[in-house]
Amino acid sequence: MEDLFHELQLQSEVSNPNNPQASIVIVDCRFSLMQPHLGRQQYETSHLPGAYYLDLNQDLSSPVATHGGRHPLPNPDVLAVQLTAMGITPETLVVAYDDSRLAFAARLWWLLRYLGHDRVAVLNGGWSAWQAAGLPTTTEIPPPRPGAFVPCPNPQEIVDIQDIRAGLQPIESRHQSQPDPGAPIVLIDSRESVRYRGESEPIDPIAGHIPGAVNYPWQEVTDENGFVQSLETQRDRWKSLSANQPSPEIIAYCGSGVTACVNLLSLYQVGIPAKLYPGSWSDWCSYLV
Repeated sequence: MEDLFHELQLQSEVSNPNNPQASIVIVDCRFSLMQPHLGRQQYETSHLPGAYYLDLNQDLSSPVATHGGRHPLPNPDVLAVQLTAMGITPETLVVAYDDSRLAFAARLWWLLRYLGHDRVAVLNGGWSAWQAAGLPTTTEIPPPRPGAFVPCPNPQEIVDIQDIRAGLQPIESRHQSQPDPGAPIVLIDSRESVRYRGESEPIDPIAGHIPGAVNYPWQEVTDENGFVQSLETQRDRWKSLSANQPSPEIIAYCGSGVTACVNLLSLYQVGIPAKLYPGSWSDWCSYLV
């Protein structure tokens, strides 16, 4: 299954008269953490033909509680109703896009795989690549279609704070550039380096990182234009993980379980299994306040 679609490839697929209407479903995932309504406004102004919209806060997350982070995983059955209304069946290829270097499209990519739907990809380069290619856009919102999405969450794909605590060895809270050889788990902090080091924290109440975590900023998966780096570049980036023997359990986190999915997409592409800590730093630090 191809995880990356280029804009011309996607245009060719959706315009192919031999493809059934619901064989590909496109989902617009544009969003802004600082302006939560902006993504939907952008979608209503212009989007890929036939694309539906899913909102990070309203659709791809469940309500925030005291613990669990700023973007808890959505209720599978609630999300399944929306996905079914988009015409998604087990045979449907879902292609997600955004305009934020996959920050939100990768969340949907990961969620669908977590729910048992492997036929999912992201649009490489996102909205910007589609526009730069001069491809058609629309304001028309597609109607509901008949579908049948049955969620089958895989608990092996996620961990919670108790799993993290159980896997941590007694280690001092220091900045690490490489994983500790022989550690039972490797925690990947996917946030910007200044947040990892605790020098800046614009969102959560406490700065810093989970003890022992190593920093792999999610933005490094793509170039400045939002295109995913070559497989060679990605393999080189993760080589310290693949070299560890015996293989540790690799767990990715970020601020709230969203941008860590970009790193999970990259790890998947190079064949390194990894799990998500959905609550991420916002869950971890909620126990420190």
